[in-house]
Amino acid sequence: MNVIQVAISPTQASKDAGRPALTPELLAASGARYSRNNEGLDAILSKIDPENPDKSVDSIFRMLDYGHQSIADMAPVAMFIDGISLWLAYYVWSLCPTASGQESSTRYINYSAKEAVPPADLGITGSHSNAWRALISECYDGYAAALELWQGLVDQDPALMRLPAELVKDSSDKAQKKLARMKRNYAFDRARYFLPVSAPTNVMLLMSARAWTSLIQHLLSYPLPEAQELGKKIREELALTAPRLVKHATVKTSLEQGIAAEIDQVRQLSLKWDRQYLLNETNEAHPPTTFVETFAPQEMTADASRDLQFHDNRYAWIGPGLRRTAVRFGWQAVAMAELRDLNRHRTGSKWCPLIPRGFYCAADQLPDKKHSESLAKLATIGRRAAAASRALLECGDPAYIYWTMLGTQYHFEHTTTADKFLYEAELRTGTGAHYRYAKHLHDALEIWYQQYPETKELVLEGSAEPE
Repeated sequence: MNVIQVAISPTQASKDAGRPALTPELLAASGARYSRNNEGLDAILSKIDPENPDKSVDSIFRMLDYGHQSIADMAPVAMFIDGISLWLAYYVWSLCPTASGQESSTRYINYSAKEAVPPADLGITGSHSNAWRALISECYDGYAAALELWQGLVDQDPALMRLPAELVKDSSDKAQKKLARMKRNYAFDRARYFLPVSAPTNVMLLMSARAWTSLIQHLLSYPLPEAQELGKKIREELALTAPRLVKHATVKTSLEQGIAAEIDQVRQLSLKWDRQYLLNETNEAHPPTTFVETFAPQEMTADASRDLQFHDNRYAWIGPGLRRTAVRFGWQAVAMAELRDLNRHRTGSKWCPLIPRGFYCAADQLPDKKHSESLAKLATIGRRAAAASRALLECGDPAYIYWTMLGTQYHFEHTTTADKFLYEAELRTGTGAHYRYAKHLHDALEIWYQQYPETKELVLEGSAEPE
């Protein structure tokens, strides 16, 4: 695991124009003066010693009695996080949905190296360690076999990919390279369900010192050593760029107690939920079972189409009625592979009790029974992993999550407003969208249309792949 804070330097054009360049803390402190003084930026900067920015920050902070949070909110910080598990990256994004950033994509990267975060770093010790290593080896063997299966299918029948006709006919070198890339991505997309969530990934995040402080508090208060170690490393890096703003970046008793209580609630819930798909002898995954609930303002017009009359792309105008309509939607079983992106939508509140409910391995994408039988044999790895993980959860082991795979399914729901729901539905069914996201959102839109049929021709629903 490695965390590196990256400073942002001015462009040459900014330098040539004589624009000021401030450290994150000095930027925050200068902005803080605006709430108590109308002297303007030039006057504030005239008090700053360019040779000693730290002293300037201290002088401003001494004159101001501002809350830590409001100042930290104005200090932008970028960090690159390398070598954390896929699960920890998911957890980080669940805590920072409004952050700007990126993560290494399992849809475009071949995970053939069979890497995993060491078990001791994950809190897996003793006799569990050898069993876990054996499972990880099986997961990667399954991934390699699934990747070979999907690559072979695409080579035999490229029509499975729904490729644009003009691209197939194009014999140019550029077109052929694009076709090769699309074939690889198609196979990665469907084989990735066998990857263990302990596989390493890299994340880049850009957010305020305040958001970093909140993230650190949650990580340090989480019972797993990988999360705590990441919290410590981020805190060290944050101190390089905003040393006066990290005093609150510590373990919080309230968070420790709340997180522990929530994990126990998930454990109790697991004892009540069904198990029929955990060790299903068929290749059947737990059905998604989509739900969409809406709550419109009382005075909203019955014709929701009026709010979409100028909606010509997913970023375009949506009227106030839909912006005020509350929506709660989700699925009873979504694979972690999809959750990693569904979780990153910026708006609203998500709830995902991490209780394994089954295993999805893209069997519904296969063209014939012969290949389905091959994949069914591989799927036993995922079902056994889900069952083992759930048993550990119910015994109170917080490291249970590291026994799961990207195909492990969970309940997921998202509460937001109708305009944001429609944006997500249009995004996740648009060109280049992952086929499984599209399936989930197509299903959600079908329920939406039952409630608001007048919007069917106005919602810009797409057909997903290819990209």
